Amino acid sequence: MTNHLYDALIKHQVNPDARFLLIDEPGRPGELSYSVFAARAAQIAHVLVDHGVSPGDRVLVQAPKRTDMLALYLATVQCGGVFLPLNTGYTLDEVTYFINDATPVLVICESHKSEGIAPVAKTMGATMLTIDKDNTGTLQSLADSKPGTFTTVARGPDDLAAFLYTSGTTGRSKGAMLTHDNLLSNAETLVDLWRITSKDTLIHALPIFHTHGLFVAVNTCMLAGACINFMDGFNLDTVLEALPRSTLMMGVPTFYTRLLTDERLSPDAVSSMRLFISGSAPLLAETHDAFSQRTGHRILERYGMTETNMITSNPYEGARIAGTVGMTLSGVDIRLCKPDGTAVEDGDIGMIEVRGPNVFKGYWNMPEKTAEELRENGFFITGDLGQIGADGYLRIVGRQKDLIITGGYNVYPKEIEDLLNDVPGIDESAVYGVPHADFGEQIIAALVPMPGAELDVEKVRSGIEASLARFKHPQVYKIMEALPRNTMGKVQKNVLRANHVESAA
Repeated sequence: MTNHLYDALIKHQVNPDARFLLIDEPGRPGELSYSVFAARAAQIAHVLVDHGVSPGDRVLVQAPKRTDMLALYLATVQCGGVFLPLNTGYTLDEVTYFINDATPVLVICESHKSEGIAPVAKTMGATMLTIDKDNTGTLQSLADSKPGTFTTVARGPDDLAAFLYTSGTTGRSKGAMLTHDNLLSNAETLVDLWRITSKDTLIHALPIFHTHGLFVAVNTCMLAGACINFMDGFNLDTVLEALPRSTLMMGVPTFYTRLLTDERLSPDAVSSMRLFISGSAPLLAETHDAFSQRTGHRILERYGMTETNMITSNPYEGARIAGTVGMTLSGVDIRLCKPDGTAVEDGDIGMIEVRGPNVFKGYWNMPEKTAEELRENGFFITGDLGQIGADGYLRIVGRQKDLIITGGYNVYPKEIEDLLNDVPGIDESAVYGVPHADFGEQIIAALVPMPGAELDVEKVRSGIEASLARFKHPQVYKIMEALPRNTMGKVQKNVLRANHVESAA
């Protein structure tokens, strides 16, 4: 048996000496070939096995965006482990939940975070290693002395390769289990659809702890033998400087709104680019049109989820329609349904359900939640509401759940509301998202004070933010006499959103 994902990404590279990564890191050359990168992954694979990682074991990582973090992903796949990256913004309380839930064999973080995380890892019987920006972490130091070859562990299409925690509107974060074939089949489809080849150079300014930056961007490039300009994050000057030497960019709407603020963005600046892709949050139609007018390029918007990878895409050739996420990918089925699971009439709005080789295996340790969201016929209930026009393009019109997507990150309101409701003087709260040109959505917190109480918004803000990753912080606080409710007593967040948009207008 082969290793289904690893063999496709690395083993069969036509030119192993081709450039893979362009980087700017201390102690590293300015570029790495596929063969050098594969050797580094092999060194790290030896360290993982030395520290008890066996096939199927989770390797939980909260580490900075570095080549060794990327090599760790490949190494985990190569030795048969399950890669579990965490958002670098998560607090210790949040990381503690993930460690307790995932029961990893190995926990890896930056050295300055290890003091807080180590006791948690020890309680769960996990070993601790570190990755640091200056390449001096214990994982990195141990790998330096290991052989550059490793006997790849056999794994099949249905074996787990990774899982990512995803947020809903209720309950705790869920670990979406992704198989080798979930990841590989989707990458193969996207390489074909987006015409990615070994001649491409991708601007990579995304984080690599979620589907977009890791599985969409990296897997497609590795599969095609393309080169990646691997940046720490989005820096306007760095991206503008890289555009003339690149052909592809995958980003979130924030990238494009910020590029549009700079007069250096011009047709000449993007003359070598062949494709701009946007996802992870809704791209406003005005951003789409403004970018087209300025550069001559129409951004290709697509739609996906942690549990499904990519589902739809606007076409490479053909109309890229602002406000839509395109058509269903090859090999993937979608349907729009009523709450009872029956299909809606053509043109009507319905719940988006998806089935295909890209759809995840289920939620870790949550069989009831898996059964609730994965139908017996293989369709996954996304929680998003959509409408398919006569042109066949899907439009996302809202979310049945109150999930907020801000800057490409998922935030669920209940987590924030639980913290707010514990603040002295607050009777109840409602957290919701509203459209934002830069971040896709902005987080608003509506607060109802207890009778006779006077709320100090700044004290409320400082009281909860230490327990939340920065991207979860509400940007606006509103004090209200009461929250709007329907006849059943349920808070009407749609009314809150509409009132906010109306007042802003």
